[in-house]
Amino acid sequence: MAEVAMTRKVTIRDLAEAAGVSVTTVSQILNGKGERFSIETRQRVHQLQEDLGYVPDFNARNLIMKSAQTIGVLVPNLGNPFFSMFIRGVQQTSRERHFIPLIFGANHDEQLESYYLQELIKRAVDGLIIASASITGEAIDNILKKNGIPYLLIDQNGGPSVDRIRVDDEQGGQLAARHLLTLGHQRIVVVMPEHPTQNLRIRLAGFKAQLVDQQIPLADSAVITSPMTKLGGYQATAAVLAQHPTAVFAINDETALGLMRGLHEQGVRVPDDISVLGYDDIDLDEYVVPKLTTIHQPVVTMGQQATELLINRVQNQRQPAQMVDLPVVLKQRESTGPVK
Repeated sequence: MAEVAMTRKVTIRDLAEAAGVSVTTVSQILNGKGERFSIETRQRVHQLQEDLGYVPDFNARNLIMKSAQTIGVLVPNLGNPFFSMFIRGVQQTSRERHFIPLIFGANHDEQLESYYLQELIKRAVDGLIIASASITGEAIDNILKKNGIPYLLIDQNGGPSVDRIRVDDEQGGQLAARHLLTLGHQRIVVVMPEHPTQNLRIRLAGFKAQLVDQQIPLADSAVITSPMTKLGGYQATAAVLAQHPTAVFAINDETALGLMRGLHEQGVRVPDDISVLGYDDIDLDEYVVPKLTTIHQPVVTMGQQATELLINRVQNQRQPAQMVDLPVVLKQRESTGPVK
């Protein structure tokens, strides 16, 4: 018998025979619904499960439980520490709630994104967290809504998902502007992507409003467009210097770090010649020279809360809309200083 067991997967039937009980009894005990059986029977089944190395067949269990206890997570870029921190939060809460996240980075490629989306749905995931800007409204309508799959959009601020995590981007923009104004800066440029998501537009609007408040309007030419990556920030260096600013607000930390590298290569000192302010508070900020001043978003918490809301929705689709508001704060470090 021992040799047979080695060459094939131990089944629930093997476990039931060894325990001297029915397959139904084993199934109920392993699914945590065995209260009506004696403690001895329950302990015997769990002990034998361990001895025999029985692992429940996931697909069979799905048929019975009608749930794979799996969520899909789509992010634009796994290489951005913002998203790796977000995923850390997703993993923590998934584990606490006994769900498994399937995580994909679509590298800002719409075709790849809709491919992953369809594959996840084929594999019967229970819900989706979509933290990607390029997901289209029609992909959501055609794929998600038609299949009745719960989903949550992140970084879209007020996108069409029922449940929402709101991070106060307007306040973040205001805090950024207020910080630079307090240091005496008036010639300020902003670096952001050409097609910003709604949350970035709100961030910029908060920033501009605060400047206008102090009679310092931000000219259109002072908004430099470049991809929202380290390379994008680096490539924006010449355009930034052409404006002769005393301070730069980079729309995220990745952009700020790339720009700081570019300025360094041009012999421009941060913050002595130009102050640089980022946004997100990724873990790299503390390890660059100078340390990056930034607006802190609670990224890990965003991942935890997104997962919490999605799993709540999966387990009860009829519940009212869930809203979570998360704060932002200024983290003053070394990359910003008073205007010289």
